[in-house]
Amino acid sequence: MINKAELNLVNNWDKTFPLSDKVEHSKVTFVNRYGFTLAADMYVPKGAEGKLPAIAVSGPFGAVKEQCSGLYAQTMAERGFLTIAFDPSFTGESSGEPRYMASPDINTEDFQAAVDFLSLNDRVDPDRIGIIGICGWGGMAINVAALDTRIKATVASTMYDMTRVNANGYFDSEDSEESRYDRKVALNAQRLEDLKAGNYKLGGGVIDPLPEDAPYFVKDYHAYYKTPRGYHERSLNSNGGWNAIGCMSFMNQPILKYSNEIRSAVMVMHGDKAHSFYFGKDAYDNMVKGNKYADNKELLVIPGASHTDLYDGGENKDRIPFDKLQEFFEKYL
Repeated sequence: MINKAELNLVNNWDKTFPLSDKVEHSKVTFVNRYGFTLAADMYVPKGAEGKLPAIAVSGPFGAVKEQCSGLYAQTMAERGFLTIAFDPSFTGESSGEPRYMASPDINTEDFQAAVDFLSLNDRVDPDRIGIIGICGWGGMAINVAALDTRIKATVASTMYDMTRVNANGYFDSEDSEESRYDRKVALNAQRLEDLKAGNYKLGGGVIDPLPEDAPYFVKDYHAYYKTPRGYHERSLNSNGGWNAIGCMSFMNQPILKYSNEIRSAVMVMHGDKAHSFYFGKDAYDNMVKGNKYADNKELLVIPGASHTDLYDGGENKDRIPFDKLQEFFEKYL
């Protein structure tokens, strides 16, 4: 058995949502192929018998499992699925040094390690495993679906393509060789500054206090990450953010290149008022273009929903279409 690191896991309930009386909750750990030990919350429907369909959940990019990935996981467990919400490598309660780094490869592997864990769990039917990725982890989920043939169904919720936004900026506003070169110069200079300082400079989480002239999407993030609605002490976005050089390799790594070869079922779920809607629309279009297995692909548009409305349901907690998610996973798992 591959050795796991001893993690300092919090045992009291410290989520941004209440514990449901319809599920059994426990902390679990598992190891990815790089040897990092990942921490997860497992939710099992109370009274469930036999081997269950299972779903692994992660995201948003820079969040922790105590935020919306845990909400998704618990809610889907209430609906009959064994679920886990996990912290990616280098973040939350999971291991990985230095902290607050991201990697297209390692973070893809994190999802595959979650599938490993579920496949070997005595309570799980290994032929009925799905995944949910939220925000930046929505793009990762599609990437994993293109790689891991064990996954039968994937949902990408309010997704980002992290390679695209790192290379091109928001709304592709910096999509030029000159802009990319300037950012590379700055990032490579920062590498040396970090080494000389002996620590990694943080890039900054969601800005606080919020400037009056902040763009809409910044206000949307602030309303979640910087208020009691979604703040968590271990969340990068709620606090100091990723390392300034933490996402550097995403600039040269198009993670969705082979998405139109995915055979399993995929649903891209996005609000039409989200600043990130273009990521979801384009990812869906590219996924079905020339795909011999397009019939099990779906773009679900949520009218009036912002980006963070699909984090926790928004103001009235009703924006996440969990009935649709349940129907999708029951059909394909």
